[in-house]
Amino acid sequence: YMTNSAYFLRHQETKRAILGITRLIIKSQTKLLALFLYLTLLGCQEPSSSNRTYVLTTGTTSATYYPVGVALATLVSADQDSAFSLSAISSAGSLENVKLLRDNQAQLATMLSIFATWAYEGEGPILNPQSHLRAVTALWPNVEHLLLKSELVTDGTFSDFGKLNGGRISIGMRNSGAEITGLYMLDKLGIDYKTDLSIAYLGYGPSADALQDDNIVGLNAPGGPPMAAITRAHALLGDQLTILSVNQEELNAINSEYMIWDFYDLPANTYPSQNETIRTAGSANVLIAREDVPDSVVYALTKLIWENLAVLREIHGATRSMVFEQALRGVTIPLHDGALRFYQEKGLDIPDALLRD
Repeated sequence: YMTNSAYFLRHQETKRAILGITRLIIKSQTKLLALFLYLTLLGCQEPSSSNRTYVLTTGTTSATYYPVGVALATLVSADQDSAFSLSAISSAGSLENVKLLRDNQAQLATMLSIFATWAYEGEGPILNPQSHLRAVTALWPNVEHLLLKSELVTDGTFSDFGKLNGGRISIGMRNSGAEITGLYMLDKLGIDYKTDLSIAYLGYGPSADALQDDNIVGLNAPGGPPMAAITRAHALLGDQLTILSVNQEELNAINSEYMIWDFYDLPANTYPSQNETIRTAGSANVLIAREDVPDSVVYALTKLIWENLAVLREIHGATRSMVFEQALRGVTIPLHDGALRFYQEKGLDIPDALLRD
């Protein structure tokens, strides 16, 4: 809440400017204006003094969660009828987001579907069940990007990471979703990362730099394509870099405990020097809220997302795969009552597993 009147007046002027820009975006849906709005909001996404502010924790700034989170905060700011404000913050990713929700340092979070499952059930890396978590919506697919220097590629599939004889790869930042799911997949593939690999714990941007500098030979970077860091890595290294594919045997191994992943086809030219479609794996990203966030807030946010999808699609290409009919695909934990009301009003089929006991 703001107490300084001068700052309040400046914020109100900034907010009015954002609202005007947003209306232009909604009218024209041009990427240039969307980018301008995004850059503007990075420096001025302060909450309104009259509204309760909820924190949305996302991921690293070079991945997909953060820019889309900022876009959602923008939509809330642009909605003159909104009774709440949303502040998007960066984080290490899914595991940290679970902790922030637990401690009520954030009230909403983006995360991998498997982390929502682990958190709610108290499984995997999360020891205690987080029964206060509720699902809001599925987002875009979280696509596995396993990259390897082309000179080290043998079969061209995920299992090539087990043939590096101690080669150094980046698995993601410590405590991030990338790290936890990356190591989980390696284990399911029978790859002993402690003996077969040397592990670096780098964010996506630093991983791309390390590839260029020959400090690592491969990286694990799940996210919504196109990812900025992967685009940059391919632009710098061209055909010296290969995105590994996944075969049915490998997919079955990854899904041996949780049926979370499915095939995902990366269209040709998603990244520079990628001339053919690559079949990798993907799982759902989800938006999660604490149960104690008011129903009216979650209802309004869910409505805002699905009624302004065109705006989100202009800000990040990953959201182009979002389709309302698949709003619950990959959701594994009960829905928040606010989101449930919205989906029921729209006539969406709600699986019994997503209804509270």
